[in-house]
Amino acid sequence: MRTVRSILGLAGVGLAAVGLWKLLGQDGADLRDALLWLVGGAVVHDAMLAPVVVLVGAVVMRVLPVWARMPVVAGFVVLGSATLMALPVLGRFGAREDNPTLLDRDYVGGWLVLALLTTLGVAVGSWWQRRQSASRGDEDNPGGDRAHDVPAADGNGFRAARAAAEGQSGT
Repeated sequence: MRTVRSILGLAGVGLAAVGLWKLLGQDGADLRDALLWLVGGAVVHDAMLAPVVVLVGAVVMRVLPVWARMPVVAGFVVLGSATLMALPVLGRFGAREDNPTLLDRDYVGGWLVLALLTTLGVAVGSWWQRRQSASRGDEDNPGGDRAHDVPAADGNGFRAARAAAEGQSGT
């Protein structure tokens, strides 16, 4: 496994070097636009996507049953990330009257198909999680979340909680 990781890491470094080489070969305006895109993506992620995902995750944890939580949050992350990446085409930013071939597809329709497929994936994932929890006979806590079985940490702090979660003595 270490060899595979090393090969993949080297391939990633090589591709990054090729990308950097090609980027540095661009003119000043293209470099400025690329930098703006890179910084803008990080800002949009940190200022918009991450807080919304955390907020939705907190709401999901309180509202949905345990078996539906993971699929719903995963679907939200997929759809939220894809939507942020698609905003330029969904908003038709860059479309020009003199060039009708720019942004000439039904991007909203494509996004709706993605949303439908994501919703279908969430439904199948939730069904699967519920089925798995029912087969384990976990009636009180469908989904198999056993966090309620872990006693509160005592003077030993996290070590006692971890030992209890692993079914060992906390001393």
